[in-house]
Amino acid sequence: MPPLTANYLPMVSARKYFVSAHTTMATRSCTSSDASDEINDPGAAPYGNFINYYTFNPPENRLSLIPATLLQDLGYSDGQQTTLILDVGCNSGELSVAFYEHLVQGPVCEQEEESNRRRVNLLGFDLDEILIERAQQANPLPSNISFIPLDIIKDTDQLQDYLNQHGCSSFHLCLCLAVTMWVHLNHGDSGLLHLLSSLASISQHILLEAQPWKCYRSAARRLRKLGRSDFDHFKNLKIRGEMAEHAREHLERNCGMELIQSFGSTAWDRKLLLFRRR
Repeated sequence: MPPLTANYLPMVSARKYFVSAHTTMATRSCTSSDASDEINDPGAAPYGNFINYYTFNPPENRLSLIPATLLQDLGYSDGQQTTLILDVGCNSGELSVAFYEHLVQGPVCEQEEESNRRRVNLLGFDLDEILIERAQQANPLPSNISFIPLDIIKDTDQLQDYLNQHGCSSFHLCLCLAVTMWVHLNHGDSGLLHLLSSLASISQHILLEAQPWKCYRSAARRLRKLGRSDFDHFKNLKIRGEMAEHAREHLERNCGMELIQSFGSTAWDRKLLLFRRR
């Protein structure tokens, strides 16, 4: 396989714009003690459900790597179809909104902007209901952007309902940014592979940011530092090392996807990889 470089099958120009950062997946509410812990050591949230995530990994850390023409480059600009974006583990929604505005609004006139908004919709979900409430309350575009609480490991019915509602068989673009590690740590190797397979089955394109292995070690160390129980699966994981390569291999060998673009690495040294369904 060819190396993962920013020039791999170049498809878009490398223009600087606003980006976003991500977190995800939580099954519990944030108590005051949890909040204090996460403020003092924001990497210690066991499900990635950081309450102030975007204060230490702001949206521009990712959007600067993603061209505003991405939807057009993927062929979703003919004006004849609805385009659906899925944001996995959306946290409190700042990235979802910034990503939507980055791709849909851009440097266009008011009439074009309104037309674009009618054709593009985004659905964000997260396990943490409190973060979803925050996202819903702060949502500036409720007609086009929706947020729901959801555990994709257990249930995808709501995603299928959303697709049916818009008359689509799959999402055109799925964002899976800094999510894989939390699913992997909390659900094991099978959980990670299930997540990737599930997203591939309902997506035409996947924009993936997989945390590198060093992040796993840091997350486990921070959890122990706070005196909490270790991740149930950490010591038994067999999928280790180059996590982006492991994800790529599974998507290409088992899910009918292919890597078409690497947008380089974020300030946190994480690759942004774009896959499409063959």
